[in-house]
Order: sequence, then C-alpha cells, then structure tokens
Amino acid sequence: DLGGVVLGSPLHAISKFERRHGIERGFVNRVVADSGPESAWHRLERGEIALGERFFELFDAECAAAGATLSSAEMFEAIHAEAAPRPVMIEAIDRLRRAGLRVAALTNNWAAEPGQDGLGGTARREGLDRHFDVFLESSVLGMRKPDPRIYLHACRELGTEPSETAFLDDIGSNLKSARELGIATIKVTEPEAALRELESIVGLALVASSGDGSRLEEEESHE
Repeated sequence: DLGGVVLGSPLHAISKFERRHGIERGFVNRVVADSGPESAWHRLERGEIALGERFFELFDAECAAAGATLSSAEMFEAIHAEAAPRPVMIEAIDRLRRAGLRVAALTNNWAAEPGQDGLGGTARREGLDRHFDVFLESSVLGMRKPDPRIYLHACRELGTEPSETAFLDDIGSNLKSARELGIATIKVTEPEAALRELESIVGLALVASSGDGSRLEEEESHE
C-alpha cells in the first residue's frame, strides 16, 4: 500500500481533521466503510468520478446524512499535506529490489479534475513509481481494495502466486481479503515494526539498524 505504509497516513490526517472540527472520532472512516459500492468515495477510488466539486458535493451530503457537517475539500487538503514519503520504507523497497525481489505498489487512489491537481491521489507525480516494478492504482484499474480481484491482478503483474507474496497495508479489511487468498499480510502501524515482520518472511535486513542488507542467518532464511 502507499498511503499509511510508504507515505504518511491518510487515516492520521482524517483523525486530526475530525479532532480539529469537533467531529466524532472515526466518523469519516465509518461513512466510507458503511457506504455501498455506489457511494461517492468508492466511485472516486474506482475512477468513475474525479476529485473535484461533484465529489465534494456528494460526499459532504453523505456525511450530513450520517450526522455531521464537514468540508471534504478541506479534508483532502489535509490528507495531501500528510502524504510525505517515509524514508525507511523507500530504503526497504530499494533493498528488496536490489536483492532480486519484485515489489508492487497497490493503492486505492483517485484522479483529480483540473484545478484540483495538487490534491490528486496518484503518487506518480512524486516520482514514487520509479521505486516499484509494478505500480497499480485503483482509479486506473476500475476496482479497489478489498476486492479480491485486485490482489490477483497484482500477483499476475508480479508473476507470483498468492502464496509467494506478502502484502503490507494499514487497513484491516484490506489485509483480510488478501489473507483469504493465501497472501502473507502485515498490518502497518509503526513502519519499522512492520518491516521487522517482513524481514522474517523474506530473510533480508530491511531496516538500517538490522545490518548492511545482507541475508539473515541461514537458519532464519529457511524457517
């Protein structure tokens, strides 16, 4: 995943936004999770509508119907401001690839209307795609996590079986769907802790303090 794994967390940005505006904690994520596939957020991430006035109008109305008045335009500015790359993750990805492993980005994102370019969900503008062998965006594919099809598509693009693949995300429902396909999953709360878990799967040192990037002890590599 990108946001909340490779980049700063949109969940953290939304939580701060809620706190700043006196909105019940977790309200926005409940609206997103509880709304159906034809809701504004789901359609946004499938690329059926773009981030702009129409989306903001629809999502604000859905939030109002759920019991809170907010400006999703302001909220997306906060999400964008939080989305800085995490150096420890970028370094870990580069170490994986130098070791000959293939790495994919698999992100739920959005495209922006003209005039909203600074809030676009695609990370290609940051040059992040050069760090990956495969770069998969929900708004381009027309499907979003946790749809099982998107994980199977990622495996095909990587040339791996689900059982040969590990997936890191910060949202439990996304991980559950991947895990049910046989993919090894890691919940990302603290980036370095998540990378320690990944080290035990791939047999590589991924955090600087773990060593110089060489293979772990032979017996650990084959557990």
